[in-house]
Amino acid sequence: MKLVSVFRKSMKEQTRDILVLSLSLVFAPFFVLLYWLFFPGGSTTYGVLVINHDEKVQLADGLAVSGGDDVIEIMKEMTYASEDPLLEVIEVTGRAKAEILLRDRDAEVLVIIPAGFSRALLAARQGDEQVDAPVTLVGDLTNPYYAVAAVMANAALEEYVTEAAGLQRPIQIREEALGASAARSEFEVYVPGLLVFSVVMLIFQASMVIAREVEAGTLRRLQITRMTSVDFLGGVSLSVVLVGVASVLLTFLTAWALGFHSQGPLWVAIAVGAVTSISIVGAGLIVAALSKTVNQAFLIANFPLTLFMFFSGAIYPLPRVPLFTVSGRVIGLYDILPPTHAVVALNKVLTLGVGLREVAYELVMLVVLSVTYLAAGTWLFQRTHMRAE
Repeated sequence: MKLVSVFRKSMKEQTRDILVLSLSLVFAPFFVLLYWLFFPGGSTTYGVLVINHDEKVQLADGLAVSGGDDVIEIMKEMTYASEDPLLEVIEVTGRAKAEILLRDRDAEVLVIIPAGFSRALLAARQGDEQVDAPVTLVGDLTNPYYAVAAVMANAALEEYVTEAAGLQRPIQIREEALGASAARSEFEVYVPGLLVFSVVMLIFQASMVIAREVEAGTLRRLQITRMTSVDFLGGVSLSVVLVGVASVLLTFLTAWALGFHSQGPLWVAIAVGAVTSISIVGAGLIVAALSKTVNQAFLIANFPLTLFMFFSGAIYPLPRVPLFTVSGRVIGLYDILPPTHAVVALNKVLTLGVGLREVAYELVMLVVLSVTYLAAGTWLFQRTHMRAE
């Protein structure tokens, strides 16, 4: 039958390109494995910072009441049904340090327990419902995890206050937003991630432009001129980076025309986008080094694209997976992905209104990753194409 003949021919052609066939088969299982590795327990622990200004109150019978400490203990004891901790409670002494952690999204909410908290509870127990000792919750309202962490912290306060004072909500809860996070519309919340998306899409451009030169045989002709891999890849990379900067500007102008406004200096956001585009070009070079045709480059590029989009926080937030700490800075599993730092930096600038100094760490990490990705791509391309031709 002709159908059988066509089937055999098609299968032979597909098996000749083992790389593309293998990628097509393992793409989805690979990401199932990644999600299983990243979320083995199925639960997220939310970071809660606490500044406890409360003082112990000594009672006439010799007992001491320390409401602030008791609330902290209740928050620490909150767990899932699996007994995994629900909240990671960290006591801090200064609000400035706490706000840095909130901006970096190393924690979700700051709980400030006021001085006189225990005295207010005792007064409420004695019938004085007009107590003035409000507990303050501080956070980035554009962080989706903030709402969950704030609700859980508030639940711990409710539980203790109701039991200690015998009244419903004798203590007021105040909420303070970081930067302009309270004034952002739902559309504005997504703009930083969309800017990162505009840069990440460059991986197709970077890999396919180079693969086109390989497939067309242009690379071989260029080699006759004694051109080095650095010359070739450097020229292509600069052109793609220029396209990346133009993409960031065009995306921002579109958002601005639709009502978005940056709270911080726009030039810092553009600098973040430019450096991020360099790292994405590096990833594109690695893809191009593994490709012999444009079609191959397109298929292979989907792997890093999916990693960059779904495991960096650009599309939706992911819980941090800490690996180790360096000089007080938590290094997480996703930190090897350049867009992870770009998302944090752009949110700081565009939403929280910070400047260059506050995103210096993210920029340094982007530069380090850019150099690493570019070096790896250049070396791999040299071995797979420049020597083989």
